[in-house]
Amino acid sequence: MTSRRVLSVVFAWLVLLAGLPVRAETPDAALAKLIDEARAAAAVPGACEQPGLDRLVRIFCDSKIRVGVREYYPLFGTREGQVRSGYDVDVAREIAKHLGVEPAFTRVNAASRIPLLADDKIDLTIATMGHNTQRDGQVRFIRPHYYRSETIIVGPKGLTIKDWPDIASRTICVTIGNNSNAQIVSHNARLMLFDEAGVLPDRLRDETCVLAAQDDSFFDYYFTDPAFAKAYDRKFGFAQLPWGMAVALTGSDRLARALDLMSQIFHRDGIFLEVAKQNRIGLGFLELERAVWNRPDCNTDTGSSNPGCVLPALSAVLEPTPFAGRVTAFETWLEKHTGISVQFPMFKTMPAWQLFKAGIANSLVLVVGALGATLLFAMVLGALQSSHSLLLRWPARALTIVLQSSPVVLTLVISAAVALALFPYSSAVAIGAAIVALGLMNGANAGQAIGEAMHTLQTERGGAPAPTVELFGRAVSRSATQIVSFLVNAAKGTPIASFIGAPELLSALTDITSFASGRASTYSLLLVFYVCVVMVVVWLCDKLRIWLEHRQMVTA
Repeated sequence: MTSRRVLSVVFAWLVLLAGLPVRAETPDAALAKLIDEARAAAAVPGACEQPGLDRLVRIFCDSKIRVGVREYYPLFGTREGQVRSGYDVDVAREIAKHLGVEPAFTRVNAASRIPLLADDKIDLTIATMGHNTQRDGQVRFIRPHYYRSETIIVGPKGLTIKDWPDIASRTICVTIGNNSNAQIVSHNARLMLFDEAGVLPDRLRDETCVLAAQDDSFFDYYFTDPAFAKAYDRKFGFAQLPWGMAVALTGSDRLARALDLMSQIFHRDGIFLEVAKQNRIGLGFLELERAVWNRPDCNTDTGSSNPGCVLPALSAVLEPTPFAGRVTAFETWLEKHTGISVQFPMFKTMPAWQLFKAGIANSLVLVVGALGATLLFAMVLGALQSSHSLLLRWPARALTIVLQSSPVVLTLVISAAVALALFPYSSAVAIGAAIVALGLMNGANAGQAIGEAMHTLQTERGGAPAPTVELFGRAVSRSATQIVSFLVNAAKGTPIASFIGAPELLSALTDITSFASGRASTYSLLLVFYVCVVMVVVWLCDKLRIWLEHRQMVTA
């Protein structure tokens, strides 16, 4: 074979070898190499005293890993005396064991778990933290995720709730700030808000709440109680949220890479699954993940960066309004120049803006309807109480006494119950029921004033002449002050319609504050709205009073 031919063969083999894919490394080998490098870096004399060490190197310098865990999240992180237990705690112990160091635990909560990482008080947080796009700018999440939860609706076993249409008009107890609240209110449910999830089971037991919504991971613990499991069950779930361990954004590159590889191995070998079994939490997600990470395309050192293997972060960013930037700029300007911190969430996201607009429109409809119903019932009951017929007069007076003696809320509830017995729930039915209740309550009082004025006019005429349209008109004019007073009361009382689920402004703003911040600013805006509405009603009613009094003088 000539030298030229030998060179051609060699060149051909080189080309062939260059075209072959490089065999991927196993996560085990990549992790072992990374740990060896970090240990070697920590073993260099004086290295541990150097500033700016990668946290993985420092972990080997200190022979411990500082982990932030929760202390009151049953089945995931609890503490009794010096004894810690739970899924998150045991996962931290497994990580420390594979690194060959000791775990040092620090208590964290939802508010402190990210700041403690940024302040270098802990190396790793494993604290039931959902991975969403908003938090990606605050910490570096470990992939693959170590657990996944979803929001579930829980209620009495005898109550049939299968999907979203079944919760319309129902009250659901939730915690403030839960992103899933926005999805609940979009299906016409009413919310009862609580600061802490821990009270929800008790509120179910004492029947303050018929339904409650919270992470399934939270309710897992309560379903281990036979009495609770016998009385309540899971209705349906939504808003699946992957949970991520997390490290600081800076100074943690090696640590993050090591934990990524370790998470792959823990899923593949069933370590996460075994820890979950020991802590009696749901296994469905972990069983699915074990199958994923045993696939050849995922079981490599690059698996954690493969979109086909890892779950995406939940998109937690609500669609902004076209003017959200200007609203934020105004909030910043106001705080800078006055020191007053305000937030207007109803103007910054589309779900909140839609709720806000609908709330204002419904409130105005409710006010106008309540005023009209008050006038109508006042005229009808006033005329009936002025009738010569006992069959008309005494039932009208009896109804007036009953309405005057009943609490407003009770009248509202009865009106809603009757309406819902006749029609399926809708916003229009709830608003209509509130209009009838407010009109009856205030119209009965105004009608009594008209009836008394009618009786006075009849007495002044020397007896009890038959009621006439002219005489009734004079009675209405004489009762102008009382009628106006009860019209104003009707307008001021409209926010109580939120009690029966009428989607007026108070109800809308309550829903907005369930998934957005700025409660003080939000309810201050509500106060301003109703003050303005009542001022307009007072002005219009004053015009009505002047006209009625002038009419009385003309016809006197």
